[in-house]
Amino acid sequence: MEYSGNSKVLSVTSSGHVSTIEIQRPPHNFLNHALVAELADMLEALDRDPVCRAIVLAAQGRSFCAGADFSAGAVHAPSAPRSVYVEAVRLFRTTKPIVAAVHGPAIGAGLGLAMVADFRVAGPRARFSANFTRLGVHPGFGLSATLPRAVGNQEAALMLLTGRRLDADQARAIGLADVVCGEGEVLEAALGLANEIATCAPVASQSTRMTLRAGLAQAVAAAVEREASEQEQHFATADFREGVAAMAERRVPLFTGKE
Repeated sequence: MEYSGNSKVLSVTSSGHVSTIEIQRPPHNFLNHALVAELADMLEALDRDPVCRAIVLAAQGRSFCAGADFSAGAVHAPSAPRSVYVEAVRLFRTTKPIVAAVHGPAIGAGLGLAMVADFRVAGPRARFSANFTRLGVHPGFGLSATLPRAVGNQEAALMLLTGRRLDADQARAIGLADVVCGEGEVLEAALGLANEIATCAPVASQSTRMTLRAGLAQAVAAAVEREASEQEQHFATADFREGVAAMAERRVPLFTGKE
């Protein structure tokens, strides 16, 4: 492939017509601007690679991706969500089919990242949660557009308004996970699905994907504009401070609705 970056947090390997990108920020693979931008660079490079026909997105550590590291103050400036979401939109504009190997929790923006993929393979340790409202902020990373498209408006509303966590079987029941497998089998199953895709005619496969995802990148771009605007306001509220504190202290937050 053409990607020539020297990454410390992402790796890419290829076997046959399938390339695997692995996030290497264990244990929780927290997202930041640099990681999302570099992932977009990698996906765009794989788009230019005629050998690659399908991609597996995997991760090291306990979590697939636990989203942004709020406890470390990673989101502290009003511009922070916008800068990340500009790069996130690039992920949805790439053309090769993607299978996410969700071996552990995909939380918040980490769930948003999993939704970039066409398919999600989940193991027994996988958990799916859009926990933003439990932190006191509007959902982000395009989830207000991608989640309803995948599971329907009602199931998306349940996840977004409650912040509830779904296990692999619950996710499969609503169409959020496409394959559920046993402990230690997630990557193998994801590679199997990617290889199945890669045996099909690549031009036809990518054309079909473009038809199925028509308007998705544009919808995400519009969604993140509103999401970022709302989040910038919510980050300044007492409820957000309480949500972060409650998460750090592993207790139920006591929200007041005060700014």
